[in-house]
Amino acid sequence: MNRREFLKNAGTLAAGLSLFGDGGAAGAAGKVVRPNIIYIMADDLGYGHLGCYGQKEIETPNIDRLAAEGIRLTDHYAGSAVCAPSRSVLLTGLHSGHCYVRGNRPLPVEGNVPIPADSQTFGTVMQSAGYATACIGKWGLGYPGSSGDPTRQGFDHWFGYNCQRQAHSYYPTHLWRNEKKVMLRNTGGAKRDYSHDLLTAEALKFIRDRHKKPFLLYLPYTIPHAAFQVPDLGVYADKSGWSGTKKAIAAMITRMDRDVGTILKLVKELGVDDKTLVIFTSDNGCAGGGLHKLFKGSGPLRGMKGSLYEGGIRTPFVARWPGRIAKGSVSAHRSAFWDMLATFAELGGARVTRETDGISMVPTLLGKQQKEHEYLYWEFGKFRAVRMGKWKALSAGGKLALYDLDKDIGETTDLAGDHQELVKRMKTIMSASHRDTPWTTWKYTGPTPKDQSKPRKNRKKRKKPAQ
Repeated sequence: MNRREFLKNAGTLAAGLSLFGDGGAAGAAGKVVRPNIIYIMADDLGYGHLGCYGQKEIETPNIDRLAAEGIRLTDHYAGSAVCAPSRSVLLTGLHSGHCYVRGNRPLPVEGNVPIPADSQTFGTVMQSAGYATACIGKWGLGYPGSSGDPTRQGFDHWFGYNCQRQAHSYYPTHLWRNEKKVMLRNTGGAKRDYSHDLLTAEALKFIRDRHKKPFLLYLPYTIPHAAFQVPDLGVYADKSGWSGTKKAIAAMITRMDRDVGTILKLVKELGVDDKTLVIFTSDNGCAGGGLHKLFKGSGPLRGMKGSLYEGGIRTPFVARWPGRIAKGSVSAHRSAFWDMLATFAELGGARVTRETDGISMVPTLLGKQQKEHEYLYWEFGKFRAVRMGKWKALSAGGKLALYDLDKDIGETTDLAGDHQELVKRMKTIMSASHRDTPWTTWKYTGPTPKDQSKPRKNRKKRKKPAQ
């Protein structure tokens, strides 16, 4: 993004803020309302895994309730096709051609390549507006003690997995709380502390402790990523004809849905239901294997996690804010992770003074006229993609395919040969949207424990859970 484009976006955001006086969304009597924000993000959950997006076998009544009592977006996108860059985009408001982290890079120690100390994140932005902030879940943007620690990136409270590789197990030996290692009762192969349940308990405590003043809770759960581990199979235990893997996947997602319901219940009990915006989404598209095959996790979309086809980057997005978001709303507004920083800032009355590729989605949430992106852009390795109106361009190694998503949501028919001028325009956008990042040359120079001297390259095959 050049300076002219940034100033244009910044001006648009400032204009949006002025609509609400000193900032925040206006209430019915014109009084400024700065809502609590609870942003819940699943891990590898696909566009087709929720009942409100067409899933028939997995029970997700509480997430479906968010959609029924709020808004469901049909064209919302993750920041990237895999974990770390998608989270980098989400936190910093910069798309994957501009953000710092562009892929998943293992280190010889626990953790990942850290985002720089001077990063602007939605955590720092909301702290500046007086919000209490917390990140509880999976981080993936640093290593313990680095500039990428959540407590150094705008979060007053942090609990969870610092390293995304360790988040492959729901029974880790430890988690982190505010830069201190918390040992769990899972050593020696024991499975006593289920991490997802610990994350939920921590989130509930934060809400109880901070609900009297505006707060932002970023809750990046790990379900249903990687190992299909769950304490019990719940309502799926006696499902006839279902494999152990299928039961475990469904039980994990329903367990997460249960906890979304617990959060909604607590918010109501505390008397802040009408002051709280709850959002649910996923960090990227559906992962392969059982998640994709057993439940048609990508729904009608082509591809899955790791690709820039719609199945790799289009994600569910539902949001509820009683009295502000109209019940049962559905919107085809084209939005993405890099819009969240601007959205949170407008809601909280914060000023975004540094570069962002995002546009506030507050008008869409409140049913008002919305400024649209000219285009959305992604890059992942050698792949590039652009969404512009109904058109989607996907490039790999210089060859570009073009799809009309209004008529072909499954990206089955390449129309590039029929629209040469549009193809040229898409290539120009792809070239202009990329800039190099120091992430590609960053090197870890700290101490290396002997047992972590080499980053893991190949993941062992996961065992199927017993029925």
